[in-house]
Amino acid sequence: MKSKKKKKSIQKITVWGLLTNLFLALIKFVIGFLGNSQAVIADGVHSLSDISSDVVVLLGVKFWLEPPDENHPYGHHKIESFITLLIGLFLIFAAVSIGYNAVTTFDERPLQKLSWFVLLAPIISIISKEIIFRYTYKIGEETSSSSVKANAWHHRSDVFSSITVLIAVLASTISNKLYFLDNIGAFVVGIFIIKVAGEFILSSISELTDRGISEKDILKIKNIVKGVNGAKGAHRVRSRKMGDTVFIDLHLEVDGNYSVFRGHDISEKVKSALIEKMKSVIDVVVHIEPQQENDGAE
Repeated sequence: MKSKKKKKSIQKITVWGLLTNLFLALIKFVIGFLGNSQAVIADGVHSLSDISSDVVVLLGVKFWLEPPDENHPYGHHKIESFITLLIGLFLIFAAVSIGYNAVTTFDERPLQKLSWFVLLAPIISIISKEIIFRYTYKIGEETSSSSVKANAWHHRSDVFSSITVLIAVLASTISNKLYFLDNIGAFVVGIFIIKVAGEFILSSISELTDRGISEKDILKIKNIVKGVNGAKGAHRVRSRKMGDTVFIDLHLEVDGNYSVFRGHDISEKVKSALIEKMKSVIDVVVHIEPQQENDGAE
């Protein structure tokens, strides 16, 4: 997917997410206030906090898809890893807040049963956020954007929090004795969110510290190189992940009797083959090494 089209897709789905969060926050505040439900009002605050990650993505995508410049010869892709890290921290904060509230309010019994119409707020939230989660994650897959996928899971976290609110409100409309279900459900949801956020945070930290690609991908690179006419093999394959992109440098083995011109031509074919066959690779630096008759083609 081209940079401009990719940027437009990310911006479009993120704006839809932001508008959805604003709408849900308003609905939850109004229904929660009219129905005297603290749980629904709190869920409205959660929806409002989700806007922060949407804003972060909108600001971030403006920069990380910019082409390389004099000060950033490798591009700006690491901004995406940093954005993903921030979203992971937002998720951790939301999860800890949910868990803390569940523990500290475990013994608080509501004063009265709630009205049935209060159920509308969490139901609308669950349906809306599940839809926006699926579309956002789909765009994240299509654009190979870790931050968009992280933001999708931020939407999904709101689904789970609304489910716990729905259970709590439903239980309260039936009997005040079932109030504790809200606390247990919220705590479980908090643990789930922390697990998801932890994976995003660890992945982002790895990329920010120049994590390379897997051994499986390195083997794939070597096989692609061997498939290029005139290439004997490759070794000292090094890689650097930057957001959804990968930079490769390798030592290419060619026949020692080849001219410089022919060796260079083979190296260009190797570079083109790797960029064509490996979706995330955007640049390859090739070091040519003459292979003697007794050399191996490692």
